[in-house]
Amino acid sequence: MHVEVYSDGSALGNPGPGGYGTVLRYVAPDGQEHIREYSQGYKNTTNNRMELMGAIVGFEALTKPCDVTFTSDSKYVTEAFNEKWIDYWMMHDFVKKDKKPVKNRELWERLLKAIEPHNVTFNWVKGHNGHLYNERCDKLANEAAAGENLLDDVES
Repeated sequence: MHVEVYSDGSALGNPGPGGYGTVLRYVAPDGQEHIREYSQGYKNTTNNRMELMGAIVGFEALTKPCDVTFTSDSKYVTEAFNEKWIDYWMMHDFVKKDKKPVKNRELWERLLKAIEPHNVTFNWVKGHNGHLYNERCDKLANEAAAGENLLDDVES
């Protein structure tokens, strides 16, 4: 089963109110398209935390192992995997080459757990460049950040 996961995060002020938007897309063998959308806003957070939360929510929504194409305009997320930063961090207890701790460790660990059962390809797309699902995620993230019922982000 192949699923496309798109996500984006935003923070108004960075740190400030923020949100994520995530879209899951699956095309069934009969050609029928299935789309699910997720979003949530937080009172005080950062853009990078919301980028990670968007990815996490997308992967945690999958109920069985899948081939996943993950697409985001966040180099923070996509390059961590494509450039193998995450491998280095895990081998060094989430300490970077400059000897500083990796920020948002608890979210990186949650993301790693969420992607574990899947075969994932990470794709970066330029933001605000007309990509249908990236634009939709951006809209969801910004609406969530500006909305009501914002949650506390305890680690921000």
